[in-house]
Amino acid sequence: MAVLAALVADVVAAEAAVAAAEVARVRALAAIGQFAADAAQSARASVRASEMAMREVASEVAAASRASDRTVQREIGDAMTLVESYPRTVGAWEAGAISRRHVRIIADAGAGLPMERRAQFDALAVALAGEVSSPGRLKSRLAAASQRLHPRTVTERHRAAREGRCVRVVPGAEGMSDLIATLPTVLAEAIHDRVTQQARVIVDGRRDAGAEIGSGGRAEGDPAAAPVSPVTNARTIDQVRADVFADMLLTGDPALDPTRFGDGPGTLGKIRARVQVVVPALTMLAPSGENAAPAELVGRGPIDADTARRLAEATSVPWDRVITHPVVGTVLHTDTYQRTTGIDRHLRARDRRCRWPGCTAPAIRCEIDHTTEWAKGGRTEVGNLACLCQRHHTQKQFTRWTVRQLPGGLLEWTSPTGRKYTDHPDPYAPGYPPDAEGPTVRFEHDPPPWEGRTSDVDDEPETSGP
Repeated sequence: MAVLAALVADVVAAEAAVAAAEVARVRALAAIGQFAADAAQSARASVRASEMAMREVASEVAAASRASDRTVQREIGDAMTLVESYPRTVGAWEAGAISRRHVRIIADAGAGLPMERRAQFDALAVALAGEVSSPGRLKSRLAAASQRLHPRTVTERHRAAREGRCVRVVPGAEGMSDLIATLPTVLAEAIHDRVTQQARVIVDGRRDAGAEIGSGGRAEGDPAAAPVSPVTNARTIDQVRADVFADMLLTGDPALDPTRFGDGPGTLGKIRARVQVVVPALTMLAPSGENAAPAELVGRGPIDADTARRLAEATSVPWDRVITHPVVGTVLHTDTYQRTTGIDRHLRARDRRCRWPGCTAPAIRCEIDHTTEWAKGGRTEVGNLACLCQRHHTQKQFTRWTVRQLPGGLLEWTSPTGRKYTDHPDPYAPGYPPDAEGPTVRFEHDPPPWEGRTSDVDDEPETSGP
């Protein structure tokens, strides 16, 4: 028991140290946010100036800590809210009286309260946290307390909450993700009920068909009258429900289409989903080797070769063939490189995502940006263009971050404090299996033998990678 007591004491001491470090980080982030707010107010009192100042400092912290600037900016906002609106909660956290989970529950429960009620809620929440031990119990107690302190009715708050309805994707593992729709509860329950009823019809129909197949329809005693096994590997109700949900969203015509007149289809029903998929040629030809160079859904991660193959067979959109260096995987060109459309296709193939350090926005949703502005003499060519999402394109224009493009599509970003970060285009897989010795490739201007030599990647090889 003495040993166990010592181990428990070690855990408690470690938790206290972690809490102290977390609070120190929260206070530092809040101070950074206040610094940005003060800087924006002294420069230009405008919403845009304030937003750009916050993005600038968030990007500085994110680059230094190897994190996403969006995540850091959100954490700065959360830290400012905690320090300013819940000082007693932060103090209790710092003293080790409550944990990070308690703090998150308190902040979430008080988020809907007006600023003038938060001090009262802060004191009440810390008192309740001292009475109950688990975060789960605290959550139920705080929900009731928040309701009593709120000056508006449930109806008024619901009307305001409806403004936050949205759809978002949370990436998961093994090529799966969660599609989350935030909707009024009545609509969410109705949608779930409808897809459940539709799924049950499909499952019941499958069972009826299996029963008919199992009977065989032959006379008893007939050697061929052995019953046929019912349908195997049948989908569960959850799987059917998910398939029905996806099918309706991808193929159905919305009833609220404003361009729909009479019985004819509208414009919304003609819109088709867009994704950007990269499939190495060897993976398409030999799916068994997909682990060495898996297909990729740009901005999300690997997908299985079977899904990539079915996409390739089903889509009517032409595929871009990307010619890469067979050893280092650098993009050399695409087979449609011509004029403005060709440049765009080349850049999407080369960049595949937003070229801000750490950003994963797919290139198909990005804007093409002149690294050196066209008005300042920048040329409209691959070596002076890159894909940037709207957020980081704006940030490049209106903050003190600077960028220059290096050979090979590398972008060197310089932060306002002088730190430099180099963003590399994601390389493609080499054009040969990793356990092989490599292809014997002859470049046009290289004398034989080529093996053991290096060549400028701008020279186009006679054979190409994927």
